[in-house]
Amino acid sequence: MKLFKVLCVVALMLAVSTAAFAETQSVKVSGDITMRGLARGNYDLDSNDIKATTESSDWATYLTSTAEVQVDADLTDNVAGVIRLVNQRVWGDDNYTSTAAGELRRIDPNGTVTTAAIAPANAAFDVDVDLAYIELKEFLYSPLTLKIGKQDLWFGKGFIIGAQPQDNQNSLYAGEYTVVNSFDAIRATLDYDPWTIDAIYSKIAENARRADDDINLWGVNVGYVFDSYDAEAEAYWFWKESRNPGGAAGISLNSLNGNINNDVHVFGARGSFDPIEDWTVALEGAYQGGEYMVAGQIGDRERRGWAVDALIECRYWQDDFAWKPVLSAEYIYYSGEEYLGDQTAASNGRYDAWDPMFRGKFDTAIREFQNVFYSTAQASTPSYTNQHQALLRGTIEPTDSLTIDATYGHFWLAKKFNAAVNTDKEIGDEVDLKLTWDYTEDVQFGLLAGWFFPGDHFASNQDDIATDVVGTVSLSF
Repeated sequence: MKLFKVLCVVALMLAVSTAAFAETQSVKVSGDITMRGLARGNYDLDSNDIKATTESSDWATYLTSTAEVQVDADLTDNVAGVIRLVNQRVWGDDNYTSTAAGELRRIDPNGTVTTAAIAPANAAFDVDVDLAYIELKEFLYSPLTLKIGKQDLWFGKGFIIGAQPQDNQNSLYAGEYTVVNSFDAIRATLDYDPWTIDAIYSKIAENARRADDDINLWGVNVGYVFDSYDAEAEAYWFWKESRNPGGAAGISLNSLNGNINNDVHVFGARGSFDPIEDWTVALEGAYQGGEYMVAGQIGDRERRGWAVDALIECRYWQDDFAWKPVLSAEYIYYSGEEYLGDQTAASNGRYDAWDPMFRGKFDTAIREFQNVFYSTAQASTPSYTNQHQALLRGTIEPTDSLTIDATYGHFWLAKKFNAAVNTDKEIGDEVDLKLTWDYTEDVQFGLLAGWFFPGDHFASNQDDIATDVVGTVSLSF
């Protein structure tokens, strides 16, 4: 009798699996395994400070690993599904930790930098869901594709929308290396070649179980590809809708005048083209409007922020020299406030600081994460607002499998910091060198070395050179 029951169960499983298989056209399994070794010196720009036992000395060294497995399933009727599972952690056991008020930082959905305590405990070996979405091609009619679920969102060069960095297990000392950057979103894409129209909705933060304290992202992106000059253009509107009725629910804005909106509207456009062969010119500009209402401010405050990203790339010598040199120059600007935050109850008037939104594009190893993931003694210098940055880059390929990249960056404040000290605008300079060796088609080695040289904005006892050395080996399958 027991054998008969077992046979019945097996037969039922085979029947179900056969029916399911008939609906599945193909299943693809892929993934990545990445190991990194990191050595970082004077990230707080102070080589003489005394640290807590759970913080780094002048140098911090550790190893990390990231494992990703992705399953793509194509079904009948233009239906597909994607699931990606991730584990990312520091090597060793799960007892590593850092203090909550230490050097490490994170940025919340409202664009505010907060302290972070890295203490995964039993969660270090947990598996996280990075992607889980359904794709419906030719939904209702042929040009429309619908994606519903946890998915990546990246528009243009990722200047406004590209990443929502997450470390759900609090397991990463180096937060910028997280591979979980996805959004809980609905995306509708209309493909009218050469036109592409995208509309998105994403739930950034649910907060309490009520309708008026959520953080949502809405947006429309319209793109066009031209027939000549390898040209493209995009225009967009994105709205980060941030609402909160007070300190008892979700992220507290604690408005004293009844205004609960901390909304950001971004209107922008970008484009690129090759005016002559081997040269590319790209430009993106964006304006931010909306309201700024945080930290018990009494009066409504209008937002007005600006950002610009301009790039010139030269590939003129790529075919003339065996090492295929490529050179580029880039300028980026974020508007800012004279006093970071400027959010006391007595603050009023227009708010000009740029909100980072969900930027996915980063060009340097150290500076662009200062006072975002890593604190310095001069908190007036986060890299996402009130800043000019000029970048020079060069790339060569000594062999078919070896690439060398070099980046020089110069950074200065857009507005002087309104304080009795540290009023100089010069933030500093950075030099990054990166070697990438393609050992095989699937295995890659990398070595990054970066140095940040603080400028006169930093006090004499807080201007030591920061060093970053990262070795990487990765496998893709």
